[in-house]
Amino acid sequence: MHLRFTTYLFVLFLLVFTSCSKFSRLQKKGSVQERYNGAIEYYANKDYYRAGVLLEDLIPLIKGTAEAEKTQLYYSYCQYYQKQYVLSSYYFNRFSETFPRSEFVEEAMFMNVKSLYLDSPIYSLDQTNTYKALDEIQVFFTKYPYTKYAEECNKIVDELRSKLEKKAYEQCKLYYKVSDYKAAVISFEIFKKEYPESVHNEEFAFLKLDAQYQLSLISTERKKLGRFELAVEYYLSMVDKYPSSKYLKQSENIYSDCVKHIEKIKNKS
Repeated sequence: MHLRFTTYLFVLFLLVFTSCSKFSRLQKKGSVQERYNGAIEYYANKDYYRAGVLLEDLIPLIKGTAEAEKTQLYYSYCQYYQKQYVLSSYYFNRFSETFPRSEFVEEAMFMNVKSLYLDSPIYSLDQTNTYKALDEIQVFFTKYPYTKYAEECNKIVDELRSKLEKKAYEQCKLYYKVSDYKAAVISFEIFKKEYPESVHNEEFAFLKLDAQYQLSLISTERKKLGRFELAVEYYLSMVDKYPSSKYLKQSENIYSDCVKHIEKIKNKS
């Protein structure tokens, strides 16, 4: 058993050493054609690291040749399959700019989008790449309105927008939780405009009412009347939009108290 294991390790070491030696010789001493053939072979065998190393060296050497287009496309995919999505996005985009008449431009533009999508972080982090991916999808659809990638692109759009909606939702709730009622009211209004079909809009209609009410309570005497009156407007708008809302009883209580405060303020005047 021990002898078999030792033999296995020796054979494995020999294969790795031979493979490394072959790659090293190819990289240092191989002709352009030999390196190109080797890169394609490594790529076909899904050895994207070695394929990428060889292709990167070849790109400046084979400009204007028949292999140049394929080299740059494969190099982009090498980055993609190694999950280097920032790099793959860059190189797919560069490919479409370098070879605008290539039959692979549509594919490259889509892969640029997909790379940005896969690099988009969780909703709680900065969403710069999410917005960039959405922008690139718009550019892609403008150029290829009937693309074969339409279904996948639409799924990406839905997922990215859902992520942005969740981030916006959490930000709105945070303003409310920390009692920054003025910011909360503004953020609820912005959310409704940006996501008019969101399932959170009923909840936010109530929270906007409550935030405006709470803001009115802590306001200076000079501002109380206008702010209570605005809370009443929010109530009327909410019950008009959601007449059977689960927040209806709480909203009615807030409305009644607002009316009492308004009458009291007006009587003092």
